[in-house]
Amino acid sequence: MSNKLKRIGILTGGGDCPGLNAVIRAVTKAALSGGMEVVGIADGYLGLIENRYRPLTFDDVSSILTQGGTILGACNKSNPARYAVREDGRWVMRDVRDRVVRHCEQAGLDALVIIGGDGTMSGAADLIERGLNVVGVPKTIDNDLWGTDITFGHDSAVNTATDAIDKVHTTASSHHRVMVVELMGRYAGWLALHAGIAGGADVILIPEIPFDLEKVAEACTRRNKHGRGFTIVAAGEGAKPLGGEQIVDRVYEDSPDPIRLGGVAKFVSDRIEQMTRLDSRAIVLGHVQRGGTPTPRDRVLATQFGYHAYELLRTGGFGRVVVETEGRIDSIPIPDVADKVRTVPPDHIGIQAARAVKTSFGD
Repeated sequence: MSNKLKRIGILTGGGDCPGLNAVIRAVTKAALSGGMEVVGIADGYLGLIENRYRPLTFDDVSSILTQGGTILGACNKSNPARYAVREDGRWVMRDVRDRVVRHCEQAGLDALVIIGGDGTMSGAADLIERGLNVVGVPKTIDNDLWGTDITFGHDSAVNTATDAIDKVHTTASSHHRVMVVELMGRYAGWLALHAGIAGGADVILIPEIPFDLEKVAEACTRRNKHGRGFTIVAAGEGAKPLGGEQIVDRVYEDSPDPIRLGGVAKFVSDRIEQMTRLDSRAIVLGHVQRGGTPTPRDRVLATQFGYHAYELLRTGGFGRVVVETEGRIDSIPIPDVADKVRTVPPDHIGIQAARAVKTSFGD
């Protein structure tokens, strides 16, 4: 082990997902075994800003492999470069990176392991500019982090969403309805595509392919005429109609990423019912996709990512984020990942396979 690192900090930024605890466990156990002290930072970047942390021991991380969520807590509204403070009755964004650097120095942290998605990695790139030693680990159920083929949490979310779509099939069939299931994913369609394929959705709507409502309605009508009697639509929250905009559920003024998408399922369901006279319902899976026990695949991936993060720490590979490409664990510079979104290519094999079995994308 390098003698340069005595104490490291770990934080989980952005939204939670299954597998976070598996990474915390892997990094902590490897680092403790390697002679380092490990500090857990509470609630992501908010804990760095507010100077909230605690030592992590073997006992703290034992038996957390199968637990969903994160024992450290998470926050998706705090970015040290753009931290919202209330001044004169309004929200103002302030740069508090110098405060974070000072807190790290006071805590004696030689390096940080930052676990999160694209927004979290953008924050990590900002801290690297301030001279902090950072290693990143990719996390998001959306699978939209640029530079890696897969992120842990995605497989668990796909399993949860697929199970929900399976259950929707039975009630849709019983009542002869069109069921529009809204899935997370933000500006990328990976979750809707994979869960839609796995759940046998008849229509899949993703942000990368703007949909024509007439063609979605035609797909529903065609199934009805052929005696199917029901239609399942899997809609990513970022899907948008041809020539239209993505539907915004709410805007948080105190967040560096203020837009929250949502409402596409109700929009599509209402329009289909108006256009076809078919009984239609909207279902929003929401945060249930983030919850629950991680799948075996996510437990393995998260453990491998955590171990590789430790290896980067041990060998001085700072400023890099762990990735998996073509089945191999590697790393790339964190600034290469910041402010980028990995979307579904139009010629992706998943889209081709879905089209081959007569799944409509509304185009």
